[in-house]
Amino acid sequence: MTDPSSRPSSCDADILARQVGVTGAFNPADAESERRSADIPAEWPAPHSPTPVDAQVNLPGSKSLTNRYLVLAALAGTESRLRRPLRSRDTLLMAEALRSLGARIDDLSCDDGESADWLITPGPLRGNAHIDCGLAGTIMRFLPPVAALADGPVRFDGDAQAHGRPMGPGLRALLDLGVPVEGDRLPFTIGGTGRVGGGQVVLDASSSSQFVSGLLLAGACFDDGLTVVHEGPSLPSAPHISMTVEVLRDAGVDVDDSTPHRWRVEPTEIHALDVQVEPDLSNAAAFLAAAMVTGGRIEVPGWPRHTTQAGDAVREIFTAMGGQVDLGRDSLVVTGPERPLGVDLDLHDVGELTPVVAAVAALAQTPSTLRGIAHLRGHETDRLAALAAEIGALGGQVDVLHDGLRITPRPLHGARLRTYADHRMVMAGAVLGLAVPGVTLDDVATVAKTLPDFPQRWTEMVGRRYQDAGDRAGQDPDVRRPSLAVPGSGQEL
Repeated sequence: MTDPSSRPSSCDADILARQVGVTGAFNPADAESERRSADIPAEWPAPHSPTPVDAQVNLPGSKSLTNRYLVLAALAGTESRLRRPLRSRDTLLMAEALRSLGARIDDLSCDDGESADWLITPGPLRGNAHIDCGLAGTIMRFLPPVAALADGPVRFDGDAQAHGRPMGPGLRALLDLGVPVEGDRLPFTIGGTGRVGGGQVVLDASSSSQFVSGLLLAGACFDDGLTVVHEGPSLPSAPHISMTVEVLRDAGVDVDDSTPHRWRVEPTEIHALDVQVEPDLSNAAAFLAAAMVTGGRIEVPGWPRHTTQAGDAVREIFTAMGGQVDLGRDSLVVTGPERPLGVDLDLHDVGELTPVVAAVAALAQTPSTLRGIAHLRGHETDRLAALAAEIGALGGQVDVLHDGLRITPRPLHGARLRTYADHRMVMAGAVLGLAVPGVTLDDVATVAKTLPDFPQRWTEMVGRRYQDAGDRAGQDPDVRRPSLAVPGSGQEL
């Protein structure tokens, strides 16, 4: 994968003639094959580290930014270049979906061993297409407004588990704009007519901020632009909307977000982009958590000093949990405490960090309360119920609240953990496995959604070769870090 430092990519401008969907390495049509392309075993013994980890971890680009850039590039007036984009199941499916709608996406050759850049050439949006969303909210919620601009119907479907994800607010918004829609969740069909009048639409986006982002990304292509108004309970994941607004402005789109819960996008031609994708800070959270639960030190190069990524909140969160967090010119360093502190946090805006934060909290000195995350019930799985069940399987105590979790540290033991086809549950399980020997994850391959080579990166961080990590992870069950003892219990975590 790519090194996310701040220097420009040295990939040259020669096209390799590897158009999206033509080469097997770039075609995610067979979703199951794509998910398991890294040849990862179905069950994965999570590496255990009885000593502090100390590593530098280079991470590839942000999924959230990559998929937003891809959409805007496909709608732009001329070709765009994405430098060091993330290649994961979600981004490859997005690229394939945009190709099916008429865009051309080519790899550019690299002479430095880096992952290739992408060259995106927009084309007329065509209908009679089928889009596989996988389990990606960014596809199922960003692309229906784009499909409305196509010249014919576009069918959306995805993984069976995706059929339960909320879609109603976004689809009803399109209906209100005069777009033909069949269905209220996956599978559904958008009846593209080649144009959308635009105007104003009011929706309740309390289940996902992606409904707002999806409308805004396409709104500049509507005849009269678009005004989006949120009316309803508190809007989650606000940083993701800020990210959408920022990338739109980078592409020359006039966006007015001066009024809370109201966004106005003026009709205009979207400018081409030439951007380097920031490293994925939400993926980085799991690696930084390794320092927190082992008393170690992790450095992530390329951490941006300004970013709209929700994952940047991990700096404040891990500081509150007792870590030493240092942001330098070129990297972020987290040094873990002897044992993490319990916290009371409102994670409403950064809900995607909840699984990793919950894993650290399960290993803390004192109880933690994670609030403002009722919307996680509608993510890849019901993350609140999943975290309670799986931390409970290790012997922990997690109480599900109406809008969050109450985590009370208890002595933990090894167990086989379910991941629920949820990449964040994989990362949470890996964090727990560092401190608790004998943890096995039932479907680590699902992490390909955002970081296909996560197991290799994780075991390299711990200091083991990926090939024999499984043999070593379950050994020495009596080894414990003394700092993880539950005070007064006479037992150890």
